[in-house]
Amino acid sequence: MAKKLSDATRAALSNVSTATLCTALFKRGLRNQFIQDVRPLNPNLPNMVGEAFTLRYIPAREDLNPISVFQDRGHPQRKAVEECPPGAVMVIDSRKDPRAASAGGILVTRLMKRGVAGVVTDGGFRDSPEIAELPFPAYHNRPSAPTNLTLHQAIEINGPIGCGDAPVFPGDVVVGDREGVIVIPAHLADEIAAEATEMTAYEDFVIEMVNEGRTILGLYPATEEKSKTDFAAWRKAKGR
Repeated sequence: MAKKLSDATRAALSNVSTATLCTALFKRGLRNQFIQDVRPLNPNLPNMVGEAFTLRYIPAREDLNPISVFQDRGHPQRKAVEECPPGAVMVIDSRKDPRAASAGGILVTRLMKRGVAGVVTDGGFRDSPEIAELPFPAYHNRPSAPTNLTLHQAIEINGPIGCGDAPVFPGDVVVGDREGVIVIPAHLADEIAAEATEMTAYEDFVIEMVNEGRTILGLYPATEEKSKTDFAAWRKAKGR
């Protein structure tokens, strides 16, 4: 069973970048956790943080996937939207195929109103201009007007999936920023959040020093004692 995401770790992850998280995971040998080729529809929102709740599509078989399937209240896509827990991130495996929509504005709005933390697909969303205006994190490959039924068949809720070449297990911690989305294995979330917070403090110090004209040599990474001493003084002055 995945470890529950704590409020403290959620807060920490809301203040670090996916780039920094990628580096922290790379140090542990995890190279494939960044979801490829997805971007935020509204890049002006705060970080998205939540535990993964997944939906998987397979290629549609036409005789099993007519538009009438939506009359079934237990249809996996509709069921997933109504069952995704508040605070979670719905992650959709659309087989990296944005030619048909993974969902549209009505379903994404329903997720928002239910208190879900965000939604990610490696496919596309229809109604993307309207979704982009919502105060709700939504990530996709590109806009896609055709209904999902034309290419995708919803088949499984909350099982392991691949999304943009990244493995996603239910309960993994999903973080999105203006650059993209990364997936943190649940058992590593606390330590990754703590390390990324420390890394972010040092990177902020480095940016300040570089803007003042300082060389990166010996500073980034901190291979000179002066850099470490200066950073300690900077942290104390900044309350970091």
